[in-house]
Amino acid sequence: MCGIVGLVSSQAVNQEIYEALTVLQHRGQDAAGIITANKGRLFLRKGNGLVRDVFRTEHMIRLQGNMGIGHVRYPTAGCSSSAEAQPFYVNSPYGISLAHNGNLTNANELKRDLFHEDLRHINTDSDSEILLNVLAHELACQRKYRIDEKDIFSAVAGVHRRCKGGYAVVAMIAGVGILGFRDPHGIRPVVFGKRETAEGTDYMIASESVALDMLGFELVRDIAPGEAVFVDREGNFHSCQCAEKPVYSPCLFEFVYFARPDSIIDEVSVYKARLRMGEKLAARILKTHPRHEIDVVIPIPDTSRTSALQLANLLGVKYREGFIKNRYIGRTFIMPGQVQRKKSVRQKLNAIDLEFRDKNVLLVDDSIVRGTTSKQIIQMARDAGANKVFFASAAPPVAYPNVYGIDMPSAKELIAHKRSVDEINQLIGSDWLVYQDLEDLKDAVRKWSRKIEDFDDSVFSGNYITGDVNETYLRQLDLLRSDAAKQQRKQESMLSGLSDQELIDIHNAG
Repeated sequence: MCGIVGLVSSQAVNQEIYEALTVLQHRGQDAAGIITANKGRLFLRKGNGLVRDVFRTEHMIRLQGNMGIGHVRYPTAGCSSSAEAQPFYVNSPYGISLAHNGNLTNANELKRDLFHEDLRHINTDSDSEILLNVLAHELACQRKYRIDEKDIFSAVAGVHRRCKGGYAVVAMIAGVGILGFRDPHGIRPVVFGKRETAEGTDYMIASESVALDMLGFELVRDIAPGEAVFVDREGNFHSCQCAEKPVYSPCLFEFVYFARPDSIIDEVSVYKARLRMGEKLAARILKTHPRHEIDVVIPIPDTSRTSALQLANLLGVKYREGFIKNRYIGRTFIMPGQVQRKKSVRQKLNAIDLEFRDKNVLLVDDSIVRGTTSKQIIQMARDAGANKVFFASAAPPVAYPNVYGIDMPSAKELIAHKRSVDEINQLIGSDWLVYQDLEDLKDAVRKWSRKIEDFDDSVFSGNYITGDVNETYLRQLDLLRSDAAKQQRKQESMLSGLSDQELIDIHNAG
């Protein structure tokens, strides 16, 4: 999962792109980058770390120009190499840079085609570089010295024909303008907005509406599935549907966990959707545990707060903040290794004993992925003196890996994979466990949108909406994402100097 920003303004854009990336920092803590354009030249700064650590005053001064794009990254495959920090850039044709949120499910096939047929070199293991080169090739096929919006939209249509998976993209063409587009299923989110100034109209593209709000932009709408929007350097706006059969089916997990509650995605207020998740979860608890014995509802900060508060209100029990969060520890879910995740839980949360002592406590979390964090938090509640500890998940069981840009581990590392609720309850150590129902979750989100036709709910259902994910692909994913495989590759890479993908290819061949 990553955050993307694109901006065309009447003034210098470096500071505003920086500020937008800080608002989107929750979408990626591994690396950050900004590229701007001025008088035909491109200026790039990127590196590993948080936005505030990557950019210093001397870097910001060099990022000249009135248009640019930015990116915050977390590694889908657990690799934190600075070589894969974005935006990426190719000089031919025109000078194109690109930032990408998502994952291409046919990346290996595309990489072969780009080398053998399009004669383009790929220098990293990142599918974002592959996507950039596909776009560059499609633009080169227009065979024009100067291109306009029609040529750009024709190139995006070619990208949609070739690329499969989930992707939201911002790209900049030097001296031409800023482009944004979204995969034909609309799996990954992206919106655009405008701001009227004395000099004209500024346009901004971003992963979430909060980035627009913070900089005084009016949210116009989401980029539709398969659609492309283009803003030229003079500030003229153009849009076009570039996919043959778009279907509005965003990622359901965005609303559960990734997006900020103050964002609006696909006409859905994330905050209101999470309130509804709390309502649905309360109804489920009353159905399965009518004599629930709950004295107090305590959220596991931060994402579950909204659902937990509404749940407590409907159950008629107290809501309390029982855990204090260390703000200087990153989001545990998106840390690259299980050892690091385990170490961070106690560093991240501290229990307020008086809220737990001699009480029957219902802990509410947004989801349960590996289960190790849940188990530790339940034990923290018992150590703080809780009489009984119940557990509720605002999402259904996460039983399948994500293939569209979220680094959920291999299936065997997911606690809900091939396990019943009772088995999971025993493993995490709660007195009883309740999960959200999948249809209830869909209803909680869909209630607020007129556009959503379906969802990517693959992590809950195992149904991959793009239709191209099979057992072979999932086995390859297991080699790429399991913590054991990552650790083994790290050791082999240190000894051999080979990349992750080269090591995976060797394992597959063997």
